[in-house]
Amino acid sequence: MSLAQSLDKDYLNRAVDVSIRIGLLILLAAFCFQILRPFFLPIVWGIIIAIAVHPAYLKIKSLCGEHGTIAAVLVTLLFLAAIILPTILLAGTLVDGIHTLAADIKDGTLSIPSPPARIEGWPVIGPPLADLWNLASTNLTAVMKRFAPQIKTIIPGVLSISAGIALTFLELVLSILIGGIVLANSQRAERTSRSLANRLFGNDGQEFHDLVASTIRRVTTGILGVAFLQSVFAAIGFLVVGLPGAGLWGVIFLVAAVLQFGAIVLIPAVIYIFAVATTTKAVLFLIWCVIVGLMDNVLKPILLGRGLDIPMAVVFLGSIGGFLFMGLIGLFIGAVVLSVGYKLLLAWLEPVTAHS
Repeated sequence: MSLAQSLDKDYLNRAVDVSIRIGLLILLAAFCFQILRPFFLPIVWGIIIAIAVHPAYLKIKSLCGEHGTIAAVLVTLLFLAAIILPTILLAGTLVDGIHTLAADIKDGTLSIPSPPARIEGWPVIGPPLADLWNLASTNLTAVMKRFAPQIKTIIPGVLSISAGIALTFLELVLSILIGGIVLANSQRAERTSRSLANRLFGNDGQEFHDLVASTIRRVTTGILGVAFLQSVFAAIGFLVVGLPGAGLWGVIFLVAAVLQFGAIVLIPAVIYIFAVATTTKAVLFLIWCVIVGLMDNVLKPILLGRGLDIPMAVVFLGSIGGFLFMGLIGLFIGAVVLSVGYKLLLAWLEPVTAHS
């Protein structure tokens, strides 16, 4: 056998050996992905939460005598309390309202009060709203028959959204627990992430790593955090004025706030309160809603910070795309992931130091 033939055979054996190894690695990665796929979204969201609260975790850790596990447990419990307590309160009002409505329909005692006289004087929407309200108060069956096709169309969607909200709540709780685990092992996780960044970006790995971390923190606190804070204050207003279905209104406002038009959701709530409540109560609720609507104008510049100019279109598209791709929790994950991708693209097109 000639030297050339021997070299060719050697190269062929190496190629076959490398192909088998790569194939086995791909097969192993595929199996791992399939095993973790049910937990993919909670894992991603848990990592985002851990990165976002890491500076606060370090402060709590220093207060706990550098006991990282204790600090991680405290952060996890605080997050769970911040999520579970408002959810239970709002869900209770929603469930009570549904039970009352179902009981009234079953007993045949469901009735709509007559509209206040001042509604008819409202411009544009006043007369038709007063006519429909009067008809509902005197002949609810006729109104139900008129809007029966729309009601049949809406009910499955409402049930689907309710199931999605429950699933999102469970995913969020699981994400918080995963985030706590990541925080408890934050030093090891940070070393792993830095090594991965160096593998992917070479000499610029450190800069890209810091850019991703800062973007996640600022977007999570400056956009999602503000939306959540606005939703809490809005829900308090809904509960105080006795808005029917305050829990559902709170969820709708949270979704709209993430999409950057939460103030629009407050308009029908204000109109309803002006229609059924006293003028003083309605005016106070209006002032409260104005304060809630303007909170983001004050908090976002503080929390987002300077030098992180994320266009609202990126956040909007990320939220909508994440929702269509991943469901309700995708509203939050999509906004963060697309913002990170946007900043990485800018950093790749220009020197990283200009965007860090």
